[in-house]
Amino acid sequence: MHPSTPLISMIAIGLAGAYILGMIANRLKISPLVGYLLAGIMIGPFTPGFEGDLHIAHELSELGVMLLMFGVGLHFSLKDLLSVKYVAIPGALLQIASAIVFGWIFSTVLGWSTISGLVFGLCLSTASTVVLLRALEEQQLLETMRGKIAIGWLIVEDLAMVLALVLLPAVAEMLQQENANFSNMLGDFAITIGKVIAFVAVMLIIGKRVIPWLIARSAATGSRELFTLSVLAIALGIAYGSVHLFDVSFALGAFFAGMILNESELSHRAANDTLPLRDAFAVLFFVSVGMLFDPMILVESPLSVLATVIIIVFGKSIAAYLLVRLLRKPKRTALTVSISLAQIGEFAFILAGLAVSLGLLDEQGRNLVLAGSIISILLNPILFTYLEKFTHKTEEQENLVTVPQKEELEDDFHQSPLTLKDHIILVGDGRVGSLIGNKLRAKSIPFAVIEASHSHVEKLHEEGVDAIFGNVKDIETLELAAVQDARLVMFATPNAYENADIIKELKEKYPHIKAISYATYSDEKEALLESGADVVIHSSREVARSMFESCLVMGECAIEPNETEELILVKN
Repeated sequence: MHPSTPLISMIAIGLAGAYILGMIANRLKISPLVGYLLAGIMIGPFTPGFEGDLHIAHELSELGVMLLMFGVGLHFSLKDLLSVKYVAIPGALLQIASAIVFGWIFSTVLGWSTISGLVFGLCLSTASTVVLLRALEEQQLLETMRGKIAIGWLIVEDLAMVLALVLLPAVAEMLQQENANFSNMLGDFAITIGKVIAFVAVMLIIGKRVIPWLIARSAATGSRELFTLSVLAIALGIAYGSVHLFDVSFALGAFFAGMILNESELSHRAANDTLPLRDAFAVLFFVSVGMLFDPMILVESPLSVLATVIIIVFGKSIAAYLLVRLLRKPKRTALTVSISLAQIGEFAFILAGLAVSLGLLDEQGRNLVLAGSIISILLNPILFTYLEKFTHKTEEQENLVTVPQKEELEDDFHQSPLTLKDHIILVGDGRVGSLIGNKLRAKSIPFAVIEASHSHVEKLHEEGVDAIFGNVKDIETLELAAVQDARLVMFATPNAYENADIIKELKEKYPHIKAISYATYSDEKEALLESGADVVIHSSREVARSMFESCLVMGECAIEPNETEELILVKN
């Protein structure tokens, strides 16, 4: 690392290594997360070659966690949070208790002290924010009831870890003193609870008025830079203030900032503007996790590592599954929550580091926490893959329930194949898709919508529109929309390269289907045409065409008719 530019060196080499190994992982048909973690191990202090700065890496990863939680808050209302409180609060607290018990049993076998075992179990109890949210996003579960329960569960865990970070020093002091003052610890606990309540009150009373107003004023300037700057300043500023004024975590502060901003009509634009930064810093989070890992622990204590992984991946998952089922939620919800929590992350590292500094945990315990984190993060995408396969197999059995409860229908969202024929399939009900849908309805043209947002699908159903909830990348979703009997598929989503892959697969299976998509850039247009798209709308070209035609209608462009197309091409 260059001594004068540690930050630049860390970002440049970290992102480059993550990109190279992520691409290799993708080619091998495994999660890119594996590549990011391996990149971190390669530039960490335990392997030869370049050694990244752990302190800088940790701070960069914290930025990623803040931005990611801010983005989740932008799609998560207070109503959503309160709707799952009866599951998330008791479930999370009992699951934390079960993990502590597992840790204590494990420590007893290894001959550790009781307090070390309890702290070790506490480190294993909290899931990684980044991993959980990435998994829910990839599986299109963020806006489902299952996803909301998992996020609510995560928020409760974060609050519990904030309390633990405050109480651990007090516990260490009590153990070191002969005359322990238990009332002091209760006082610290009460003060922390009071600060959390004060933070929530400030956000709901003051933030709810100030944040949307600031964003609206920034948008009114017409400056894209000022708008983006206002979003980042609010997200990071509130996260920073929540820690230094209220002792709440960065992630929780950013989440509440996003949730309050969700009240604004500009929340969608704010989410889009922060997306590139969220993705970049999320990658640096995984790199920083890899840097903490010492591979020698796998050689020195393989059985202890295996036991730790079993507690995280199976012990916690089984406990979470049973708790969700005891709270009378469907199997799908229980499985989703349990697999979402079958890993540990950032709070585990913070707790383990604090415990080591206080003498409550030794270095072996911290290394086991790190090893368990790395392996559980690597296993998590695989578990989600098996979850999808399992839910597909059991779907027919669950559909046999004669009078399913409304809540179960909301959780599982069972769907039967549509019976439309000679219809149009519209992929996406966003800004472009909703406009197309309105025109199709006005012309009484039969169509069906495929949408990845649960709430959008429910809204379309209320309006009498045939809609399928799911990810269009899965050919099964298209088949639910009766693609075999459709005449046209219109892709109203901006992911041109992803659409190109889907169109290629669609054309191979159903050659008669016509496909329309749109592209922002020329390379996207070429990729879509090569994949077999029948029509590709190039957005900049169409804007130029519309503007020029408006010029003709206004009589401001006096030219011969045959010159029109040539001039449009020049303009484009």
